[in-house]
Amino acid sequence: MPVFHKSHEPKKQNAPFSDAVQVGDMLFLAGQVGMDHSVRKLVPGGIKAETRQCIANIKAVLEHHGSSLGKVVKCTVILSDINDFADFNEVYTQYFPNRPARTTFAAAGLAVGAKIEIEVVAVK
Repeated sequence: MPVFHKSHEPKKQNAPFSDAVQVGDMLFLAGQVGMDHSVRKLVPGGIKAETRQCIANIKAVLEHHGSSLGKVVKCTVILSDINDFADFNEVYTQYFPNRPARTTFAAAGLAVGAKIEIEVVAVK
């Protein structure tokens, strides 16, 4: 049976989705953007800064549920501009040396005007 986990972030407790859904030893995380949750704003500095913050947010959710970036098996990356791919990838490779499976594409727009959103699947 799936377990639907509410956010560990107090300001996201009433979100209409789960930050993580656990099925057995697998964690399916909702997409994260480069938002500093302490002030509820995107971090300044463009795609590289947003990518770092996005991954920090993912790391926090994973650790809250007993996992880590090293246990990520699949990433889905959505960029608001495919021309940001090289800069995003430069940051991304610093955090995922195990090279999980990945899909990357661009969309016309992301929530809160973000430049990037990443969702992951990880093992506990």
